[in-house]
Amino acid sequence: MSRKVSVGVLLGAAAVIAAVVAGYAGNAKSAASVQALPSSSCGPVVYKGSGSPDFIVASDLPLQGAIRAQTVQISRAIIWALQDKGWKAGSYKIGYQSCDDSTAQAGAWDSGKCATNARLYAADKSVIGVVGTFNSGCAEIEVPILGRANPGPLGMVSPANTYPGLTKKWAPGEPNKYYPTGVRNYARVVATDDYQGPADAMQTKALGIKKVYVLNDRQVYGAGVAGTYVTAAKKLGITVVTNVGWDPKASSYEALAEAIKKSGATAVFLGGIVCNNGAKLMQDIKSVNPKIQLQMPDGFSGGISSNGAVANGAYISVAGEPPKALTGAGANFVTSFGKSIGTTPNPYAAYGAQAMEVMLQAIDLDRKSTRLNSSHLVI
Repeated sequence: MSRKVSVGVLLGAAAVIAAVVAGYAGNAKSAASVQALPSSSCGPVVYKGSGSPDFIVASDLPLQGAIRAQTVQISRAIIWALQDKGWKAGSYKIGYQSCDDSTAQAGAWDSGKCATNARLYAADKSVIGVVGTFNSGCAEIEVPILGRANPGPLGMVSPANTYPGLTKKWAPGEPNKYYPTGVRNYARVVATDDYQGPADAMQTKALGIKKVYVLNDRQVYGAGVAGTYVTAAKKLGITVVTNVGWDPKASSYEALAEAIKKSGATAVFLGGIVCNNGAKLMQDIKSVNPKIQLQMPDGFSGGISSNGAVANGAYISVAGEPPKALTGAGANFVTSFGKSIGTTPNPYAAYGAQAMEVMLQAIDLDRKSTRLNSSHLVI
């Protein structure tokens, strides 16, 4: 089976809560009954508390394609966290809707669907917050739309986004371009790729690999994590043959696999997500060179259901702690949630639950704040 490598959680809960409080403040108006999000994007409202919910927290995840098993588990973990808190955020009763930002045609997140979903959340006054997105490219689209929600920015907490520029100075204009009103309405509970890429490079070094071929899927996340990996690998004395994009729509990667073999690289780093034809890419690389070491970031962390058996023996990083390394409340989650699904949870299930808990804490904090519906807390 593949080997998962932890890069640690580096974001404090207090900062996350503060960011979400900022996004929630303008939207906190009591509702006698909730207006459900449409079935074209979302499942039914889930609520098992007393009476009726006052508000909805939606999740925004790609529920079709190669990583469906992983994201459905994250959705179930979000429900677990809400149930664990009694379906409440302070005195507010909270319902939940699971929304899909993917399409069957794409088999992955879709930019048009992300934009449509964000507009639905922003327009529905029953939606008090969003847990998502899974993919950083989708977050780039949704965060500014939620930031412009009326009467105030709508908060989002991601369990999985790792692209640094969403919250840090990175590419030109980042991160401010994602916050057009000047209010930070977004936060995440996982480490970013300026840590994940170097951690992967350190793993390459630890394996004794001296020459590596780097590929990326040409998307925000994939190109970003591949870039941070390359920079770190070179500093560690590893020869990087090249960093080139793969075509997610290609029917064959045999020519690329032959180029990798001819280069003399003993490992290949695949910066991207498995949904972008990653399983086929791995198959063709291994068929030409069965002994080459595969190494991937968390875009391939969905397990055997996403990657297939070809990923056996690969090293796959996770932008947090793996389930067996969690302690305290995290360990309790792994035991309890694991029993409910009949297996060890995917590493990102815990961060789905954590993102929901952060959201609920933020709603309760803002409810108690004397600044509610006046000024915003900005970080």
